[in-house]
Amino acid sequence: MKRLAMVGALLCVSCGTGAPEGNASNVATVEEPAQPNSFWLAATDGPNVRGTIYRADNPKAIILLFHQAGSGRGEYATIAPRLVAAGYSALAIDQRAGGGLFGKNETAALITPPAGNAARPEGQEYLAAKPDLQGAIEWARRENLPIILWGSSYSASLVFPVAAENPGSIKAVLAFSPGEYFADKQYVENAAAKVNVPVFITSSPAAGEVAAARAIADKVPGGKATLYTPVDGVHGSSTLIAARDPKGAEANWRAVLAFLKTVAG
Repeated sequence: MKRLAMVGALLCVSCGTGAPEGNASNVATVEEPAQPNSFWLAATDGPNVRGTIYRADNPKAIILLFHQAGSGRGEYATIAPRLVAAGYSALAIDQRAGGGLFGKNETAALITPPAGNAARPEGQEYLAAKPDLQGAIEWARRENLPIILWGSSYSASLVFPVAAENPGSIKAVLAFSPGEYFADKQYVENAAAKVNVPVFITSSPAAGEVAAARAIADKVPGGKATLYTPVDGVHGSSTLIAARDPKGAEANWRAVLAFLKTVAG
């Protein structure tokens, strides 16, 4: 495991905010414009998932951006344009496990919550979003570009089993504050042991987050994990948002872009 020390597409069936009519298709039928474009794609178990594509000119790869709990694709409103400027196209989606932390999550708004207050297994809501991530991969395959997975908090954990289940299709993985957020407390570590591509793992500087990130990084085989522990940082992908991490965002961006350059140019 490498460790860094730091001092400091699819047819647009709806480009508005209304719900789609029927399930979206994962077949690209029109050319997307250069400006961010929102559309519906299909999760692999059927439901519709709202996404926004940010396109770079002559992209080196497409990065699939997955958000944290209580959040939505708006988590990447400032992050995705910077990735585009660095030469990467990016797709940010609203997973069904999310909320309004960064604006409305249109996918979650379509999902009927379970009736009553019956207890559910730990992390079940997060695991339910896994087909949303896979649906994004199926959509991205049609771009004919290297696919990079990027997760934040619970989705930083889900990207490991998803990457492991798509051998040969994923170029690299970035995980911001992953942890064992599920009932099976070895679920993520066991998946990380099957990931055979370069992985960038980071967290906030909090001791618990650092330990969780290190435990997962240690499981990635072949020395392909880069563990980055920031001097200043916050939970999840917000560590790259200056408004949420004014002291650390720029240093953390440098680490991320350096990693991306090693895997995709």
